[in-house]
Amino acid sequence: MNINMPSRGFVFWPVGNGDCTTIIIDEDTVIQVDLNHLESAEEENDPHSPIIDNLVGILPKVNGNPYLSVFVLSHPDQDHCRGFTELLNRVTIGEIWHSPRIFREYSKDLSDDAKAFQKEAKRRVKEMIKHDGNVEGGDRLHLIGYDDLLKEDEFEDFPREYLTVPGNTITIVDGQDLEDLFEAFVHAPFKDDSSRDRNDTSLAMQVNLKDGDILGRAMLLGDHCYPTLKKIFDRSDSEDLKWNVFLAPHHCSKSVMYWKDEGDDEEKLKQDILDDIENAADQPGYIVASSEPIPSKNAEGDNPPHAKAKNRYEEIVPDDFICTQEHPNEENPEPVVFELNEDGFNYLECGKEQPKSAASLKESVKQARGSDSPKEQVGFGL
Repeated sequence: MNINMPSRGFVFWPVGNGDCTTIIIDEDTVIQVDLNHLESAEEENDPHSPIIDNLVGILPKVNGNPYLSVFVLSHPDQDHCRGFTELLNRVTIGEIWHSPRIFREYSKDLSDDAKAFQKEAKRRVKEMIKHDGNVEGGDRLHLIGYDDLLKEDEFEDFPREYLTVPGNTITIVDGQDLEDLFEAFVHAPFKDDSSRDRNDTSLAMQVNLKDGDILGRAMLLGDHCYPTLKKIFDRSDSEDLKWNVFLAPHHCSKSVMYWKDEGDDEEKLKQDILDDIENAADQPGYIVASSEPIPSKNAEGDNPPHAKAKNRYEEIVPDDFICTQEHPNEENPEPVVFELNEDGFNYLECGKEQPKSAASLKESVKQARGSDSPKEQVGFGL
């Protein structure tokens, strides 16, 4: 696979029906949102990206080890955390972000990788409580969302500056204040969704990369469907909804814009959410489906991706709709890459020479880092 990495930007990997988004803030700071490492991806001629192998190859190194500043789990479904055990073994993860819902999950309901994440999260909670949040990279944890679970004895001493609820912004990443380069506005999960279906508790964020007055915005909305998405758009300020890249929720599911309300005989198109998404689009504007190739039509009851959703998205997207597993073709898909630099925010088309201003991440790391020593760590809080 030809990996043309940006020096700063967003990368959406071809991993089939699963989310796998890399956010490159600078040469030292990389965030991974969700993971779907398929075993078959390591076989020759398999069209899926062996994401962990690729991350190990591009991440900066601290003390000789690949270093991922943050791993964000939107929710603990297998297609969002597949491979986490291997990632934890091969990469140092400075910090993890997740909702408290993971602590409510019964072990029997979780995949092996989700269990590994749950175990690691519990370990970090104990470290955070023991040291009142003053921990080094590798032990950090940030909770996002509400949950009455936090009132229980096991969590009552968790430092509240490491808890962010919807309507607030995170600008500190793995102990570093990066306000001039990055911010994540938290949209969900809402308080009244904490005990609902797992998809409804997905972490939802608007992620902004900054270069002076130039912005690159991505909406990452997990596996949410129409009711919560409509709530997000109704409750949020317009500035917190703008997007240059909109990651189609739940792998291009029609549940975003087709919904059966109580009393309805069948699901109906909800044009209001499509209008909301369209009105929030900025220039340039792309919709990305992290999914297997999208069929021309679906049978009743088919899992995502859904052709009806693709058709609706294509009607509202300013520039282009891109499916990760079709980019640029189904036989040899490549990551969907967007870059932010002094010239603006742009989609890096496959097969085109990368602008000279955008060195690869790996080369940037090599040039910019004078030593492998970790930077001084400071507290994480809002």
